[in-house]
Amino acid sequence: MPAGPLTRLKAKVTASLRGRSRPVAPPAADTSTATGGITVSYAPERDGDADPGEVVWTWVPFEDDPSQGKDRPVLVIGWDGAQLAVVQLSSKDHAERRDAGEWVPVGTGDWDRDRRPSYVDASRLIRVSPSAVRREGAALDEQHFGAVLDRVRQLHGWGH
Repeated sequence: MPAGPLTRLKAKVTASLRGRSRPVAPPAADTSTATGGITVSYAPERDGDADPGEVVWTWVPFEDDPSQGKDRPVLVIGWDGAQLAVVQLSSKDHAERRDAGEWVPVGTGDWDRDRRPSYVDASRLIRVSPSAVRREGAALDEQHFGAVLDRVRQLHGWGH
């Protein structure tokens, strides 16, 4: 079976980053897709840095009061300049909420010690400084990453 576009993209990005122990800038634009002002890619790499496709922990402000927030897992989907573009995760099932269509199920992973099913809020894009990331969790598989990105594109009016 031939490699899909995200697999080929990951290989290109990984090859371009090889030999750089701590990249501080987003991957080159020719290895990613610019969407809605955000350069998106799938390039998880267990190197201690937050990479697109990884679930990491950082402080996330509450929507109704940005002066408050909490430390929570987020999925890195790409870069907005020097900032990471992320969407938050939750272990709560949002199927009964009026905003249920904004939440994408992504299964279980090592980002949750109890291995509970997780959901991504595709409606809320958050920008985070790479230095604000507390720890790297685990990589989301490429299929779920693609589903999240598709929903983000739909909700934010981005073309493919």
